[in-house]
Amino acid sequence: MKKEIIFLFLLYAVGCFSQTQRIKILSSDISTVDEEKFPNATILSGNVKFAHDGATLECKQALFYRDKNIFKAVGDVVIEQGDSIIHYSDFTTYNGNTKIVKSWGSVEVNDKQMKLTTDTLYFNRNKQTLFYPNNGTIRDKKNTLKSVIGTYDAKRKKFTARKNVYITTPDNNLKSNHLDYFTDTNLVYLHGASTITNLKDSTKIYSEKGFYNTNNNISHFVKNTKISSKNLTIFADSIYYDKNKGFASATNKIRVIDTINNVITKGNYAEIFEKKDSLFIVDKAVGITIQENDSTYIHGDTIMVTGKPEKRVMRIYHNAKIFKSNLQGKCDSIYSSQVTGITKMFKNPVLWLEKSQITGNYIQISSNKKTNELDSLKILKNGFIIQKDSVNPNNFNQIKGQNIYGKFKSNKIETLLIKGNAESLYYNTNENTKKVETITKEIASDIEFTFKNNEIYETKYFKKSEGKTYPPSKFPKEYKKFKGFIWREDERPKTKDDIFKNNKPLTINNKKNKILKAKDNFIYEK
Repeated sequence: MKKEIIFLFLLYAVGCFSQTQRIKILSSDISTVDEEKFPNATILSGNVKFAHDGATLECKQALFYRDKNIFKAVGDVVIEQGDSIIHYSDFTTYNGNTKIVKSWGSVEVNDKQMKLTTDTLYFNRNKQTLFYPNNGTIRDKKNTLKSVIGTYDAKRKKFTARKNVYITTPDNNLKSNHLDYFTDTNLVYLHGASTITNLKDSTKIYSEKGFYNTNNNISHFVKNTKISSKNLTIFADSIYYDKNKGFASATNKIRVIDTINNVITKGNYAEIFEKKDSLFIVDKAVGITIQENDSTYIHGDTIMVTGKPEKRVMRIYHNAKIFKSNLQGKCDSIYSSQVTGITKMFKNPVLWLEKSQITGNYIQISSNKKTNELDSLKILKNGFIIQKDSVNPNNFNQIKGQNIYGKFKSNKIETLLIKGNAESLYYNTNENTKKVETITKEIASDIEFTFKNNEIYETKYFKKSEGKTYPPSKFPKEYKKFKGFIWREDERPKTKDDIFKNNKPLTINNKKNKILKAKDNFIYEK
């Protein structure tokens, strides 16, 4: 029984031994031994050449441990693996059992796709992988990559780099802490904090996960992404970017910051056209004009921004709303120019200024371009201003006319001029008793009001006027509301978050406006 076990063991050992190919010495000028200095080793010198499993090694000197199937090579070491890999170094240790090579001292590896240089390299011939633990450089026909730690999969042509990774391309510099680079396709996959800097215009891209094609400058980033140019900074969860075409599309938690005009545009889907100096943004889109104490928020189904930095124009389409601490508004569409400081409101517009509600067919607001303070107001056709009485909330001061023109001072209405078919209704309240003493109704060609603390301080009537002042008990009920009176306070956004509420199609003349799908308004010719 014991003999059978020993025999089986010998058969297993012989089988295992036969599976491991032995290193063969092909040539050397001198072959000696020195058991005292190098026990169990053959010392080879001059034109040393080994062969093992499809690879050859040449060097000046070597120690060959036949029993361990290991050699140690010194001086001008060259390893060739068929026509796939050529490996140069000053020193190499090769284990014929594991087929693992360790090389150090001016290491260089070449294959058909790249050249790798480093100080220390481990080469696993079984897996066809190369690994360097302390600074290496890889160069292919197009790009150069450097990193502290790197692994190259020769079968997949895949290079995985970690820690202080730098890629230099003809167009960009890339810095990362972890990425994969494919030497046959020049594609980069980012797995950690990375920055791509364009060499021509200094545009920077930051992302923590994504894809970058160094051949055509097309990239797609999917984590904590940021693109910074001279005029704009774009933040988003995900950004697709074609640098050559100057096009980017972004999704989720988007912020586009215009640093020159202090404007931030937000939303959840955007397309940016760099060469056309334009962008549009949808899905909870909002444009924010930044001011130190009181920013302005403009929202709509779609926001489009066009023009050079100093000539920006913002267009807001459908369900447009404005919020500022002392001004709110609502309409179908808004046009706002950075050049003129003019904001235009179209289709059933309504504007709230402090206690006043302002409506008309068309409303235009002008701001001081330097201070961003309100400068003037224009209401064309069917101008109507309503102000709830401070004593009785069921009473409304009213001003109506064909056109209305206003001037502001320190963001408050200073004067209002009603031009054409002017009418006014005003409740005169005793400041001490807080009781309405009289009610005045006036009709004139034109009327001008001067305000103080948002209350009418002085009234001027131009040309022929008709009017009458009534005691409250004698005031006719049919005069209480002018024709076309609509109190729209429930539509007023009270906070900046209210601009996103109740976004329903407007109803004008009992017909619903056609609300276009996102991007239907934007057609770009190549």
